[in-house]
Amino acid sequence: MAEKEAVPNKVPNESNVPQKSDPPNSTPVPPSQDPNLVTWDGSDDPETPKNWPQFKKWTTILPMSLFNFLSSMSSATMAPALGAIQADLHFSSSLLAVLSLTVFLLGTAFIPLLTAPLSEVFGRSLVLQSANLFYIVFNTLCGAAKTPNQLIVFRFLAGLGGAGPFAIGSGINADIFLPHERGQAIAVYTLAPLVGVVVGPIAGGFLVQYTNWRWCFYVILGMPFFRETYAPTLLQRKCKRLRKTTMNLDLYTPHDRVSLPQLLRTSIVRPFKLLATQPVVQVWSLYCAYLYGILYLLIATFPDVWTDTYGESVSIGSLNYISLFVGMGLASQVGTRLADWYHKKLCAQNDGRSMPEFRLPVLIIGAVIVPIGLFWYGWSARSSIHWTMPNIGAAIYGAGTVLEILCVMGYIIDTYQKFAASAMAAIICLRSVLAFALPLAAPSLYGNLGFGWGNTLLALIAIFVGIPAPILLRYYGPALRRRSPYARDD
Repeated sequence: MAEKEAVPNKVPNESNVPQKSDPPNSTPVPPSQDPNLVTWDGSDDPETPKNWPQFKKWTTILPMSLFNFLSSMSSATMAPALGAIQADLHFSSSLLAVLSLTVFLLGTAFIPLLTAPLSEVFGRSLVLQSANLFYIVFNTLCGAAKTPNQLIVFRFLAGLGGAGPFAIGSGINADIFLPHERGQAIAVYTLAPLVGVVVGPIAGGFLVQYTNWRWCFYVILGMPFFRETYAPTLLQRKCKRLRKTTMNLDLYTPHDRVSLPQLLRTSIVRPFKLLATQPVVQVWSLYCAYLYGILYLLIATFPDVWTDTYGESVSIGSLNYISLFVGMGLASQVGTRLADWYHKKLCAQNDGRSMPEFRLPVLIIGAVIVPIGLFWYGWSARSSIHWTMPNIGAAIYGAGTVLEILCVMGYIIDTYQKFAASAMAAIICLRSVLAFALPLAAPSLYGNLGFGWGNTLLALIAIFVGIPAPILLRYYGPALRRRSPYARDD
């Protein structure tokens, strides 16, 4: 049974509640017959987000994807500028310079644990706009930093704001798209931040060579306009309008049952409960964390490969990030269609019944591609081998990563529909912590093992985590969902 969701304090009409003086056999009016209960006008109500026209759905998800793109772009734009920043601000070590890059991700680690559940209380739009403004202010201040400490602090605070949409976007996807519609929407939403991670360093490479590293922060601003999608919030707005037009102050919604403080306590604790009690969330948190950690490790060390090993300039070397973009773009198009094809095929074989496990076949494919890309990139990144070869390896890794993220998001949204934002917040927390920490180990990892054996170690860990997980969930996933108070019933 799903956890009961509650929203701000309203009480049903007291005339419908049995009083002490009522006869023993008196019963309350059933909620479905209560004239003061405000609900949707049937399952086909056009105001319900899942019944919106496709144009309205896409003009809702695209601004969210745009902000994800901008936030992720700013997380990586300064990667090619680390040398210039270290010299200009007088960093005492290369480790601190890398910290100034990855501390943004530490900021993104924890804020979704707050913003995601808050969006399930106050609605998506208010929380997103607040986080967006916070991000813009502190990202701009990064460009004005005068000391290493200022840059690190401003980067951390910018990460807090930039993480606003990371988990909420999953909630919006669950709000407005039906399961068979989610493939393309998940692809766009997932690809946007990954492309931002790739485009950012390319822009940063040219900015640092032809202008100044501070422009890496000044040029990344954005204030998209968001449309509210959370059904309980929209229903409450409908109730408020009806109170004004009908002058009936006794109107209420099914979600107006618990006090706001109690609701906030329940919602804010939920991501921690999911991370602590749900094996599905735990497994995918670990795996996504590892994938993102490797991605940011590659981003942080790309300049070393192209400028040191191949002798390219900073700006030209940054163009090699395009290989990641190519792999990710191809995977998002091919992977989405493949995932949707498998989903429809398996639904047809099960009398039209949809299950989250139908996302797993493509996930297994991605789990195989990721280590192949790491092996290829690591052993080909040497001056005796043409520079196109490590680019091919990076593209293969990027493709595998996108396939994995697409399928994991689809599985999580299908499994925890009502609490998709909280579930993704739990995953993003661990993901961002490892993405922050793993690049800090890059100098020791590649310094001691080299690119070949260093990436071999990363690939072996990816095999150990990535391949068994979808196979086990294929057999045990339904049982885990039946035991979960948060998962949807099949």
